[in-house]
Amino acid sequence: MKGDKRERIIRILLNNPDGGLTAYRIHLEAECSQPWALAYLKKLENMAFLKKTKVNDVYGLFEYWLKIRSAPQCADYHLKSDPLKTIRSSGLSYALTTYQAENLLHGYLFPTRTDFYILPDELNLWHNHLITNGLVGAGNTRVIIADPAIVNKQTINHKGYALVSRSQLICDLLMEGGVAMEAATMLISEWYSEVV
Repeated sequence: MKGDKRERIIRILLNNPDGGLTAYRIHLEAECSQPWALAYLKKLENMAFLKKTKVNDVYGLFEYWLKIRSAPQCADYHLKSDPLKTIRSSGLSYALTTYQAENLLHGYLFPTRTDFYILPDELNLWHNHLITNGLVGAGNTRVIIADPAIVNKQTINHKGYALVSRSQLICDLLMEGGVAMEAATMLISEWYSEVV
């Protein structure tokens, strides 16, 4: 849980890099105690990533996030039909990330695989839905079991798909490596132009 709290705070800061959120608001959104949140914000400020709640070093904070990030639990599937349609038809909670999310938002990456976050308590429901529409094993779809804060704080794009937050997308693209890192760098330049 400590790792989740740290990541929640970093995600909130990178989604609001201008310092417009108070430390009190951050602790509420991160769903952690106020003293712990204040101590962690102070630690990030001492590391020169922040000034109060304003992000001073976007690249540095992303690099730090990657170092402390908890390894996600994943399950792979191969869906016979369009993964986006299969996901949408489930009626379950999700948030798209990596290739599909970047393609829907920016259109730079070809969506070679569909990665999406789910809530831990819906894992069995998702598994049953996905095996009805495909096969278990490495393929065109990856399910990531997430901290509920990732799925519950998703955004809906103009086509009606649930996507992870901007900062989570960039972090996931950086973790993916290769051409995804190039896309992440482009998104940082575009979305954080005022603070980079």
